[in-house]
Amino acid sequence: MDVLVPFAADRPKTRLSDTFTPAERRAFADAMLRDVLRAVREADGEPTVLADRPIDLADRVGADLAATAAVRVDDRELTPAVSAAITDAFPGTVADPADAIAVVMGDLAIATPRSLERLFDATGDVVLAPGRGGGTNALVVRDPAFRVDYHGASVRDHRRAARSIDASLTEIDSYRLGTDVDERDDLAEVLLHGTGTARRWLSDAGFELRTADGRVTVERTAVE
Repeated sequence: MDVLVPFAADRPKTRLSDTFTPAERRAFADAMLRDVLRAVREADGEPTVLADRPIDLADRVGADLAATAAVRVDDRELTPAVSAAITDAFPGTVADPADAIAVVMGDLAIATPRSLERLFDATGDVVLAPGRGGGTNALVVRDPAFRVDYHGASVRDHRRAARSIDASLTEIDSYRLGTDVDERDDLAEVLLHGTGTARRWLSDAGFELRTADGRVTVERTAVE
């Protein structure tokens, strides 16, 4: 399956500005992208990174993964950029079961091949993997009339969009696909459940788990 992986190359992870320097934000975003691309490939997906500016993918994720992925550049906001890619994925206006495209966000640092296989294999003209807080972290589109809308509570808007074109709708209940990394508290999930580059990057940068008031958080210690 063709898989689009949106990636903010220019100013990644701005909500982590109080935790990382700009250079660290870039490095951590690259580490998460590498993990997502690896999981997509191991789930038999064909990834294309949707970047907001031209990038050297080998520099960002390594030559091994760059060799198995394409790059599409679109400097528009996420909604029009992804919608344009969906339009291009379908050769005609009539739905064909053989035609499909998935969209998997580049910050799903604890996604696994198995969780992505569940997404790709699910039946339905539109398959949604909701994120926490009402977002849409991943989806599959098999109806050329469907368009995305990532503003606000996007999972609610995507349900409405599917109903408006009489598309069959399936939702995947997945903790791993539902967990994206935007804020400091999200880093605990990567340390707890991640198995790849992003988890190692955090550990090497001095981040450790701490329990306070019944919640697991992260603390940064000095790295020797």
